[in-house]
Amino acid sequence: MVKVAIVEDEDHFASQLAEYLKKYEKEHGVSFELVRFTDGDEITERYSGDYDIILMDIQMQFMDGMTAAEKIRELDSEVVIIFITNMESYAIRGYQVDALDYVLKPISYPSFSLKLTRALERVDNRSEHTIVIQVSSGRLKLTSDMIYYVESDKHNLIYHTKSGEHTTRQKLSDAEEKLSAYGFFRVNKGCLVNLRYVDGDRDGCCIVGDDMIQISRARRQDFMAAMAEYIGSF
Repeated sequence: MVKVAIVEDEDHFASQLAEYLKKYEKEHGVSFELVRFTDGDEITERYSGDYDIILMDIQMQFMDGMTAAEKIRELDSEVVIIFITNMESYAIRGYQVDALDYVLKPISYPSFSLKLTRALERVDNRSEHTIVIQVSSGRLKLTSDMIYYVESDKHNLIYHTKSGEHTTRQKLSDAEEKLSAYGFFRVNKGCLVNLRYVDGDRDGCCIVGDDMIQISRARRQDFMAAMAEYIGSF
């Protein structure tokens, strides 16, 4: 099931997009779950981070599509965005927020179908696991390759990632359950490390970037075995 958000203030175009998606389902055997928003502020106010594709009108009354996309990109670098617009000059700006493509109004099904196929290919080609965590600014989507390590801090977890440190209220065991199949190993009671970013080990610690993370004695043998297996998989 592919979850699609339609962000369009004009009922006519929103209905047309929904009809085109249903037609595409019948032609290609894909299943869509549709959610409709009537303005950019509606989707950004409590962004859930669980959409695969967003069809975003650029010109809307309260929050335009470009501003909405910028806010979404702060929380979600993976969702596929396709802009819907009646002016090509607006659409070109979409590449500033890593929009996949744009569809010009009036919308023709052949053009829409081709661009939707591209969007689905990008969704299917994601090789990394995606998780969503609750942070102070909303829900943040992370892929496993973005995460260096996760450490426990009292009742919170700190995700050390390419985009910085993100704190969420979560148990380390829950993060381990979601990430262990994607090259993560629990090196001690309070830390889960992405083996991809382990540069070596020294003095009983594994080296991740500039950080030295303690490997517990009880887990050291399993850690070395996990590292050997991970390296051998390439």
